[in-house]
Amino acid sequence: MSRSLKKGPYVDEKLYRKVEKMSQSGSRQPIKTWARACTIVPEFVGQTFMVHNGRSFIEVYCTEDMVGHKLGEFSQTRLFRGHTNKKEGIKS
Repeated sequence: MSRSLKKGPYVDEKLYRKVEKMSQSGSRQPIKTWARACTIVPEFVGQTFMVHNGRSFIEVYCTEDMVGHKLGEFSQTRLFRGHTNKKEGIKS
């Protein structure tokens, strides 16, 4: 379910202020964040975020195509290790 249009997109204030500060100074350090629910706004384009996935931080570089999506969508929380071989499962 999407957020009400009346409320607008959810953007973490503290994170937004950090991005503004970084763009004014011109530095390109990654910004560490736990705000996975934060919506990517056009001001975030060109910034690198280190988004927490529950265990570690994953680097996410924001591009124009990501605007409107959430930061957590690009930091996977599950690790797929592949399916088992049917012949390996049967042991006599």
